[in-house]
Amino acid sequence: MTLPTTSTVRRARPRRLLGASVLLGIGLAACQRTAPPPPPPPPEAPRDAAVAVAPPTPADTPKEPVYRTETTPDPVVPALLGTGKTFLVVSEAAQATEVGRQVLATGGNAVDAAVATAFALAVVHPSAGNLGGGGFAVVRVAKGKAVALDFRETAPAAATDTMFLDEKGNPTLDSRVGHRASGVPGSVAGLYELHRKLGKKPWKDLVEPAIRLAREGFVIDEHTAKGIARRAELLLKYPKSAEIWVPDRTPRAAGDTVSIPLLALALERIRDQGPAGFYQGPTAQAIVDEMKAGGGLITAEDLAGYRAVWREPLRFSYRGTSVISMPPPSSGGIVLAMTAGMLRKTELGKLPWHGYEHVHWLVETWRRAFAARNELLGDPAFVNDMPLTTLLSTAYLDKLAATIGPGATPSTDVKALLEGDHTTNLSVVDPNGMAVALTTTLNTAFGSGVTVHGFLLNNEMDDFAVKPGTPNVFGLVQWSRNRIEPGKRMLSSMTPTIVEDRTGEVALVVGAQGGPRIISAVWQTLSNVIDFGYPVGTAVALPRIHHQHRPDLVLVEASSITRETADELRAAGYTLDFGSPFFGAANAIARTKAGWAGAGDPRSGGAAMGD
Repeated sequence: MTLPTTSTVRRARPRRLLGASVLLGIGLAACQRTAPPPPPPPPEAPRDAAVAVAPPTPADTPKEPVYRTETTPDPVVPALLGTGKTFLVVSEAAQATEVGRQVLATGGNAVDAAVATAFALAVVHPSAGNLGGGGFAVVRVAKGKAVALDFRETAPAAATDTMFLDEKGNPTLDSRVGHRASGVPGSVAGLYELHRKLGKKPWKDLVEPAIRLAREGFVIDEHTAKGIARRAELLLKYPKSAEIWVPDRTPRAAGDTVSIPLLALALERIRDQGPAGFYQGPTAQAIVDEMKAGGGLITAEDLAGYRAVWREPLRFSYRGTSVISMPPPSSGGIVLAMTAGMLRKTELGKLPWHGYEHVHWLVETWRRAFAARNELLGDPAFVNDMPLTTLLSTAYLDKLAATIGPGATPSTDVKALLEGDHTTNLSVVDPNGMAVALTTTLNTAFGSGVTVHGFLLNNEMDDFAVKPGTPNVFGLVQWSRNRIEPGKRMLSSMTPTIVEDRTGEVALVVGAQGGPRIISAVWQTLSNVIDFGYPVGTAVALPRIHHQHRPDLVLVEASSITRETADELRAAGYTLDFGSPFFGAANAIARTKAGWAGAGDPRSGGAAMGD
């Protein structure tokens, strides 16, 4: 792929004006087992729809759900598949994936490729790629050695635990939209620190491709165009955002080539000065000025004081593999590990895929694991008594599993057992066995809607428990350990994950976007490969289900279960919701006999490229 070289905005088609208002094959290809025929890929869903509103209520359920049938064919997603003998990159945007591929092809390692891809995503994937957000990275450096980097946003020093409550004590929308919704960004500090410790190529070489894309122009793809149209009302609230993405009240269309000179300048400062080019100087001042103009809280001191944090990655075993994921303040690794522990005595692969028993076990383990997540987890710098050893112990997880009966356990009964997006992921493997799973986020699509120097700011403050016991934009009901405190990192569902096979070699790299659906999407992709033996493209594309403790609904994607399974689940006490428009979007890389196979999710687009 050749990078765009024109800054002219080309209109591919007429546009509507807006009104006012991943073995593992353990040896993947060699060890495919016979598995129940999977359903087709789900109908295309907006990558940002799940983050636009809270999970739907039963009243939103369509009258005629789309059920799986016995004649349903395998998913076919050829446009999103890629292979490589020695290396592979997958991201949610083809232009960014190509940047990462070129870095690997010219001698860079997996970290170099991840950093360059992430900066490119900050240009071409505006709903989630970012300079103004944050994220996590899990890196498998070599056999037996892995690290995790936390560059999650932090609450500004002036933040308080009541800042988003009205005079009656009810949550306002200020945690989701506008200047006060933004936490202190961590992405630039995180990408620099990742490169400083583990990178190989010069820093400037990794930022330069993103600069070219911003200055010379990049092509709006179909998924980005749909996202812009869906979030146009938000973007129109802020003139600097509207000027770039909804000029003349007309959303950018697929095929348009767009340049953002101010973003190119911000990236040049980062190229030349590293983090100082973002957290100090003109870019930092532009952020501070915008905060003052809009009533936001981020100050020059907040920006200058931000630091990324290295953490010990979370490791657990599943079916003979070693899974490496992110620890708190990510909740993803904990929920994955608890799910694996509760299911260790249940041979999922021997159950009919998405039959009653399979769905029942997934929902009940997630019900318990998410309850622990919502009640007990938070930023380890502020919550020093998280019972992680207990939550991950075999004895405790066996005890929890023993509470799972043949039918549904009401979520209101699960809390007592525990007493005493928008986001984007990229996956990389290199010829030397280094692997990176890196997830960054603005929280909901296009973040707060506020643009500074050509880049959007996050709305991560809503990931705190704005009012403990009340749902956030994702419907998560969280408690006081995740309350707002100055300098605190908000609890996250981002779940970058790497799986090693029995010999210690990389077998799978996987991550996702989609709020709490990230965790269930990563688990289902992982389990589809390990338990059911599906190839990576099928594993990513298969329809999903989701449960997160509260609301007490089983979200069911189109063509995910049969009518008979639905009837069994309802008879057992489950409330099914077919109305959710989105179930996260994963991408993954799996080892094959020929090298590597990668897949982007048909729900969100992107590309896998290697050599």
